[in-house]
Amino acid sequence: MTLIIRQSRIHSYGCYTTRPIRKGTLIVEYVGEYLTYEQADDLYDDFPSTYLFGLDGGKRIIDGYGVAAFVNHSCKPNCETGQIRGKMWIIALRDIEPGEELTYDYNLYDGEDDAPCLCGAPRCRGSLYSAEHLRKLAKKRAKAVAASKVTRVAPALLPAKCRHPVN
Repeated sequence: MTLIIRQSRIHSYGCYTTRPIRKGTLIVEYVGEYLTYEQADDLYDDFPSTYLFGLDGGKRIIDGYGVAAFVNHSCKPNCETGQIRGKMWIIALRDIEPGEELTYDYNLYDGEDDAPCLCGAPRCRGSLYSAEHLRKLAKKRAKAVAASKVTRVAPALLPAKCRHPVN
């Protein structure tokens, strides 16, 4: 497998293939140091971008380096990730032509900061967060807005029949 790193229209640098890749091929392993969520949070709290890959719902994190760390996000990816025998792989979702940039859907699942998507796919969701996480964030924000609109009315402003002493 011949992969190269070069500038990407999606984000900074990307990973490209110079040879055809068949659907289902294990392309490259996502390698790096294994960290706990707390270790990763402490190390990268002030960094706007990282090469962290969450496993087991975020209980273990790979602090990525190497070729796979340059595979960018797309809402219409040509790859997916899969954990096989304890290793994380980038796997071809479809046949990939030489010169194509390799991408997978990051489906971020934690955080509230903006994570805008720049993939340019026709049905881009506009974020690196998963659709499920975006729904959760929207509900949380809607509740916060609704709570901020609730106002207390002073008892003196209520009609007399609505004024009841509180015991």
